[in-house]
Amino acid sequence: MAAVSFPRAVLFDWDNTLVDTWPCLIAALNRTLVKMGQEPWTEAYARVHIAKSLRDSFPEMFGARWEEARDFFYKSFAEIHLEQLVPLSSAKAVLEELQGLGVWISVVSNKTGTFLRQEADHLGWTPLFRHLVGAGDAERDKPDLAPVTMALEGSGIVPGRDVWFVGDNRIDMECGHGAGCWPVLINPDPPGGDHFVPYTPGQVFRSCDEFLIFLRNLAVSK
Repeated sequence: MAAVSFPRAVLFDWDNTLVDTWPCLIAALNRTLVKMGQEPWTEAYARVHIAKSLRDSFPEMFGARWEEARDFFYKSFAEIHLEQLVPLSSAKAVLEELQGLGVWISVVSNKTGTFLRQEADHLGWTPLFRHLVGAGDAERDKPDLAPVTMALEGSGIVPGRDVWFVGDNRIDMECGHGAGCWPVLINPDPPGGDHFVPYTPGQVFRSCDEFLIFLRNLAVSK
């Protein structure tokens, strides 16, 4: 099933959609789990279960001590996230392609907004986006509609099939469906079975490289 039209707006997830942050995220989280007396997560488990924002996930994980865990995680993450930040292949080219075609580009991430904007600045990517919306910036976090509304603020664009929501995991597809956007999955090894049900991706790409080829072909035919 193909998207019905070339997008007017594209809203991107950040972590592991445009940049590879798995090593940093897992390292900081495992430091926190051990600090809080819990077993560290394997990489395979973490890749499936890291999705919600911290303010939504940590109370579930750490109960009454979640704020202590939050503070320790932030400290651990701040020490390593910029030095370990790696753009995914063709991610910048995708953004430049869309910008050149006049598409409204924003980020909707469950990474804390301050860290998100630090990373975009570090890469020199901030001018490519209209809005960089992270966890805590809106009243509620992804998959709620609130950060999507913020990401489209000033565009005059209403969510529909010409607004693509691009991400690497189930919560991104849930957010895209819930907002009425076209859900696009970029994941080199997407989970099988009923993992995404009922939030099925409209399209699936294995990499930003594949996504870039698709965009260029679609732009020619639009």
